[in-house]
Amino acid sequence: MLIALGVAAYFIWLIFFHPYETTDDAFIDARSFSVAAKVSGYLADVPATDNQHFDAGAVIARIEPRDYQIALDQADAQVDSARAAITNAEAQIEVAKASVEEAQAQQLSAGAALQFAKDEATRQRELVQGGAGSLQTSQQAESNLRQAQASYSQSGTSITSAMKNQSAAEAQKTSAEASLKQAEAQRETAVQNVGYTTITTAQPGRVVRLSGAKGQFIQEGQAVAMFVPDDIWVTANFKETQLADMRPGQPVDLVIDAYPDHELHGKVASVQPGSGTAFSLLPAQNATGNYVKVTQRVPVKIEVDQWPKDVSIGPGMSVVPTVTVRPRN
Repeated sequence: MLIALGVAAYFIWLIFFHPYETTDDAFIDARSFSVAAKVSGYLADVPATDNQHFDAGAVIARIEPRDYQIALDQADAQVDSARAAITNAEAQIEVAKASVEEAQAQQLSAGAALQFAKDEATRQRELVQGGAGSLQTSQQAESNLRQAQASYSQSGTSITSAMKNQSAAEAQKTSAEASLKQAEAQRETAVQNVGYTTITTAQPGRVVRLSGAKGQFIQEGQAVAMFVPDDIWVTANFKETQLADMRPGQPVDLVIDAYPDHELHGKVASVQPGSGTAFSLLPAQNATGNYVKVTQRVPVKIEVDQWPKDVSIGPGMSVVPTVTVRPRN
């Protein structure tokens, strides 16, 4: 009789207990985060409500945009002013180039006149020396030569002045281009700030713990709500002695404590490479003091095939997972 009971107990254990590992230290998990304002101001509208589900890009709250729109208008004016300065500098460059060309042409003319004056002065000097010319005519030729030399020197100075004006205009254009880049950067910042006055969802999920209200003044970085994404999973803290045969991909049956009638199915996604205490804020220092061995727990991530749609499910809810680690042949 005892042998029969022992055999029956063995088969019961082999069929109903040995293939599985289960734990009641498991809960639904998600990467919840706070939804914060990127700019400060008064809330003009809060269309969201607590526990409401939103698609990606939906509006949670709006900040009064008037001040930021004014800043954007000012930035647009600065951009237009910088562009006008560039256009004006380009026109001055063209004028300076024309002045340089005109001065160069005048220098060519003055150079030709100078050469003629030199030749004439030399010819009159030779005539006077030969007794065929008059002293007055020679003196007049020398005077014309000096005037031609002065005109040629003046034309060179005009070229230098025109080239300096061109360099100054080019420098003004460079400065105006730098001002344009700065104005465009300020405009981009203003455009972003106007966009930041509308607080939207980055992914599908639910808004919880909504704290923002219409007319409330909020600071930059102040949270207006918590957000729970639709992407949720189960974190099960198994004892380290239960992990010998546990591998990613193994099937899991789950029961949520709040909804025991909904049996869920999933699979092991991953096993954390270390115990939960190893990644805590103050990990245990077993190398100091007295040591008492305690069986550690290791978080295991479990992905659910399909969550029920007729009930509310969120982070922190307790779950009992049962992993098939040793499939029956």
